[in-house]
Amino acid sequence: MEMKIAAIFSILSNSVIIVLKIIAGVVSGSISIISEAIHSGADLFASLLTFFAVSKANEPADKEHPFGHGKYEDMSGFIEGGLIVFAGLYIISESIKKLFLGFDLKSEPDLGIYVMACSVILNLIVSSYLFYIAKKRDSVSLYADAQHLRMDVISSFGVLCGLLIIKYTGFSVIDPVIGILIACIIVKTGIKINKNAMNDLLDGSLPQDDINKIEKILNEAEGIKGYKNLKCRRIGRCKDIETTVLFNPDLKISECHFICDNIEEKINNEFNQTRIMIHCEPYNENKNELLKK
Repeated sequence: MEMKIAAIFSILSNSVIIVLKIIAGVVSGSISIISEAIHSGADLFASLLTFFAVSKANEPADKEHPFGHGKYEDMSGFIEGGLIVFAGLYIISESIKKLFLGFDLKSEPDLGIYVMACSVILNLIVSSYLFYIAKKRDSVSLYADAQHLRMDVISSFGVLCGLLIIKYTGFSVIDPVIGILIACIIVKTGIKINKNAMNDLLDGSLPQDDINKIEKILNEAEGIKGYKNLKCRRIGRCKDIETTVLFNPDLKISECHFICDNIEEKINNEFNQTRIMIHCEPYNENKNELLKK
């Protein structure tokens, strides 16, 4: 429920900002503000996508999806990363046009300055809240949405600075230059989000820090001879972990099961939301086992 509220909050804030930017862009004739309105439109679409992804990801596993619906969040993060890249490239395109064709305002840029300042403050508050919930709930899609809004903060601030310079100096060429620099940062962020989301969609391994934590728990586990074939991936907010643990052949099945339960409990306490599969095998000293311990 907390994640849905955060997503709805993002949708409402984006809707308000879009209306304000469109009004300011039409009244002032500012291409940069209109570009920002389109950028915010991409933010709104991303927020709607996040709300859908969060709603679907929270659904329990069913016959058609026995491993749950967590991949909806990864898919949402990938699409949002693409939207961020597209918005950045669009701003670069518009900035280059302004650089060569010039930039004239129909009126004083005061309205645009007020709207951009409002956009910076509101998106900074909303994105900070989304980052907090995303970290708390380990949500890929909420993190992507927060990052999307944070990029809007940067781009809106750049437009704000450009409008202020134009107002007090009349030096309009600075506006597209700032736009290009900011857009490059936006594109870089979008590519990073795409890369992380694609890694999860293609069942890439968990970050090495997470793997090191899992290996530490296995290495410190009592009653096992070692482990091998450790595989880790992420499905939405859930970390999917598989490994083979080797035991003394003389141990009873119930004893092996008890030890595995302890290992699973420690791993789950470390990561909160996990799906752990441990395969038990008897350890053979005469066999060249590829194991760690």
